[in-house]
Amino acid sequence: MTSLPPQSSQSSPQSSPAPSPASSPPSSPPSSLSRIRIGSAPDSWGVWFPDDPRQVPWRRFLDEVSESGYAWIELGPYGYLPTDPDVLLEETGRRELGVSAGTVFTGLHRGPEVWESTWAHVADVAALARAAGAGHLVVIPAFWRDDKTGAVLEDSVLTPAQWRDLATQTERLAHEVRERYGLKVVVHPHADTHIDSEENVARFLDATDPSLVSLCLDTGHYAYCGGDSVKLIETYGERIGYLHLKQVDPEVLAAVRTEELPFGPAVARGVMCEPPGGVPALEPVLAAAQDLGVELFAIVEQDMYPCPPDRPLPIARRTRAFLRSCGA
Repeated sequence: MTSLPPQSSQSSPQSSPAPSPASSPPSSPPSSLSRIRIGSAPDSWGVWFPDDPRQVPWRRFLDEVSESGYAWIELGPYGYLPTDPDVLLEETGRRELGVSAGTVFTGLHRGPEVWESTWAHVADVAALARAAGAGHLVVIPAFWRDDKTGAVLEDSVLTPAQWRDLATQTERLAHEVRERYGLKVVVHPHADTHIDSEENVARFLDATDPSLVSLCLDTGHYAYCGGDSVKLIETYGERIGYLHLKQVDPEVLAAVRTEELPFGPAVARGVMCEPPGGVPALEPVLAAAQDLGVELFAIVEQDMYPCPPDRPLPIARRTRAFLRSCGA
């Protein structure tokens, strides 16, 4: 997810308010992905901000995501969907939608001095996510360059001290979120952040406590940064706590790398594409995730900001049909 920030016991998929997706009929592929819970997110409707005239209204998003056949959603940028839990539960409930997670951006590599400002935002999102029945909080690291202008905000490479701060502060955040809100923190490797490539993802995982910190593997962002999602699942399977399903257009990605485009302009150029037309292939990713033997949310995200308001719904329908053909 690429929404931008304004600078109980843990729930499980079975305990969220919406019903699980229907079991595959006998005619479905035999290797049904019974442990995978498919959903979508505001990001797939071109929503990156709490309020933007180019984005679809939130009621339309809820109507269309339900119409597309999804049973789960994420909250998206805080303030896009209603922040009154009663209103949110009423609106999602009558559309038979469950909420899988909330999302926050953080700059925890900057050390303890950013804790208070970070926690103020995290607490709002975590409280709403818990009230909506979610079990996860997706944590995205801060961008090292502005995703619109390309202006370099800080060094793209962390110092050893910054890596230590990133690890310890993320563990602190995960502990507090779990203790106060009953949510599991899943950290999202993301383009133009310090947790991006195979090397940096492995370094982060090796530096953090598995009992506290899991990964939200975004297949598109990981491919964007040169990683192999199946290999990551097979190597760090016990750390995979959540999935974002996304593909990149390899031809557009090659141009993005040559031109050193920041992420925002890359999205506007179409670097994230409709499945199954890009990479990585999602069938082996889903199969590897199924083989972990645990239940996982797999939330579809196709970054499309900005996009015409009538574009997302047909794509969402086709993507859901494609995932059903994979057994999900």
